[in-house]
Amino acid sequence: MSSPPVLPTLSPFVTATAGRNMTRPAYVAVTCGVLMMVLLTTDPLYAAMHGVINALLWACLAFFVFEWLVRLRHAARTGRQWAYTFSFRGIVDAASALAVPIALAAGVSSRSAWLLGMFWVLKVVPGVRGLRQLRRVLVQESGPLLSVLVIFLMVIFLASVAEFFLERDVQPASFGSIPAAFWWAVTTLTTTGYGDVVPITPLGRLVAAGVMICGLGVFGLWTGILATGFAAETRRDNFLRTWESVSKVPFFAKLGPAAIADVTHMLRTIDLPARTTIIRKGQAGDCMYFIASGEVEVDLPGKTVVLAEGAFFGEMALLGNNLRSADITTKRVSRLLVLDLVDFRLLMARHPDLAETIDTEAKRRALENK
Repeated sequence: MSSPPVLPTLSPFVTATAGRNMTRPAYVAVTCGVLMMVLLTTDPLYAAMHGVINALLWACLAFFVFEWLVRLRHAARTGRQWAYTFSFRGIVDAASALAVPIALAAGVSSRSAWLLGMFWVLKVVPGVRGLRQLRRVLVQESGPLLSVLVIFLMVIFLASVAEFFLERDVQPASFGSIPAAFWWAVTTLTTTGYGDVVPITPLGRLVAAGVMICGLGVFGLWTGILATGFAAETRRDNFLRTWESVSKVPFFAKLGPAAIADVTHMLRTIDLPARTTIIRKGQAGDCMYFIASGEVEVDLPGKTVVLAEGAFFGEMALLGNNLRSADITTKRVSRLLVLDLVDFRLLMARHPDLAETIDTEAKRRALENK
């Protein structure tokens, strides 16, 4: 009985292209395309290098068309063609591939059509982690942000009406209608203050002063809301990363979720490259370490000990003499969980079983070192 035909697998490059993340060639294509688009608008450079600029622009466009087709094919094979087509990624990919050719086919001049390459910049948006974090902050803080926006619009409207009433007779060209006064209100509330339109009556200037002060308050509120949201989101991300690392350490495996959460709040995570000195002999010890991943090398008199994932070190200086007894370096890239002295004592008080385990291990190591 013959086996069913096997669909040809995608090459690693095509597989990466079909994925969600930007590939290095894609970043190169976006950078090159945007640079060429900028040079396209500079007449002396374009006159001297128009052949090279056009060739690189066509090469970038060909790459984006290829990338779009590969992703369409991959989405169709996985049954997600409609989800991809109407997603932000799919719309940007389609615009990046089709906008310039459609403009050229419609008779738009070459130098104007290539300006639609501005869509290429949007391709990097899904890969920017900070933008994803900003989106979460905007969603979570949407209520307070919209409230401040309402205040912003109210101040603009009230200021426009007030200045229309106070300034329309002396400056009919600038304040002859509420829409005309609206421009002044926007520039004043945003503290831009172009100076092209300013009140000249005493009451008008008094209203303008109030609007400028309100502008500082409104943008201060927005800044505070976003800063608080980013701080909360950063703490959340750090907590989740630390939780994941803590849950992988066998030493904490017997703890329940509540206890792990308690420990997670005490620990901080550090990532170190290979051959990095963590502890030097003779230094004062103010923290201990748990190995979430990687390996460290302990340089003891006459021997070297390797500690792997799940082990801990640095506790002896916290339990007895506060001086470090050995040099410790990373053997390879390692992620360590750091427990400071104050939190160490708090953890020992809250979890006596952990304290007993750490104390037993410290005594065993002290005997081995002797």
